[in-house]
Amino acid sequence: MKPLEGLLVLDFSQFLAGPWAATRLADLGARVIKIERPESGDICRHLYISNLELDGDSTLFHSINRNKESYAANLKDPDDLERVRQLVARADVLIENFRPGVMERIGLDFESCEALNPRLVYATVTGYGRQGPWAAKPGQDLLAQALSGLAWLSGDADQPPTPCGLAVADLTASAHLVQGILAALVRRGVKGCGARVEVSLLESVLDLQFEVTTTFLNDGGKQPERSALSNAHAYLGAPYGIYPTADGHLALAMGSITRLGELIGLPALAAYTDADEWFTKRDEIKRHIADHLASQPTSHWLGLLEPADYWCADVLTWDRLWRSEAFESLDFVMEVAREDGPTLRTTRCPITIDGEPYRSSTGSPRVGQHTARIDSEFSLQS
Repeated sequence: MKPLEGLLVLDFSQFLAGPWAATRLADLGARVIKIERPESGDICRHLYISNLELDGDSTLFHSINRNKESYAANLKDPDDLERVRQLVARADVLIENFRPGVMERIGLDFESCEALNPRLVYATVTGYGRQGPWAAKPGQDLLAQALSGLAWLSGDADQPPTPCGLAVADLTASAHLVQGILAALVRRGVKGCGARVEVSLLESVLDLQFEVTTTFLNDGGKQPERSALSNAHAYLGAPYGIYPTADGHLALAMGSITRLGELIGLPALAAYTDADEWFTKRDEIKRHIADHLASQPTSHWLGLLEPADYWCADVLTWDRLWRSEAFESLDFVMEVAREDGPTLRTTRCPITIDGEPYRSSTGSPRVGQHTARIDSEFSLQS
């Protein structure tokens, strides 16, 4: 039995942060019903990060909406809305990520849903919170990265702000939403009351930076400075970064500069015996390291550093990673499929409980695929 079996989740959300949180709850055993517009459904069905689609929907939609049921309802139609309200009265969790004010206009705001179901955990994702001057801004991942300072923190000193290559604001907010929902469900088990759980893309990506912002807040507001070369962390000294080699790249984490020089045969590093210099002179030190590492292939340097337990790693492309024995040992890829539909390869839930990694072969639903069955099962009436 999975830990969330028996819980009913209503997923009103679209795009990434909300739907991915609902998918994680489904991974852990919850029953998730996705409330969608009739015919068109979630906008993400037609939002492409590549030209790939499967059975009429984008692979992005398939990847973040697996293991759900779809209930089609026009929330502006009184009859449809009444049936959805009856579902809310039976649900354990409701997830929504509309712009502030939308659920209020529909009549499914927290207060209205709490009146229907006092034990409901009502979970909301916004871009920048429900109040404040940015509340109406579009809550989109790249924009959140830009506004939060994360993009400005990344890249080398002479480079423009560099966003992460993933939807890191959405994914972090999704994880935080799941944490809040689970905490609220634990409290409900103790006290019997529901809760309102709220996260925003901005707060989540600020929290992601807590390590460096704490330093900033306690250092008189001094701005962190990015390395001119191989920048990977604004507050860490050399050798921390990624360096080109003769045939690829090598990542070096924290470690003694003098010890590194001994291991890789770089006498110039022996001059930097003061650990403070590893930060104050990091660009100078990194230049020595970069010039030297470019002379040999990555495997040569790994052969010197790994036996000495110096923290380093090859920088793998996906094809090299996925062919590795280490990746294969994770058994991390699974296949999901719709009823009578094509198969999609995707990644499983990364959580293992009692030695069992959780996976499900159920793919994403078609729009309204389960509406009639849910109406009958719950005796929903307009």
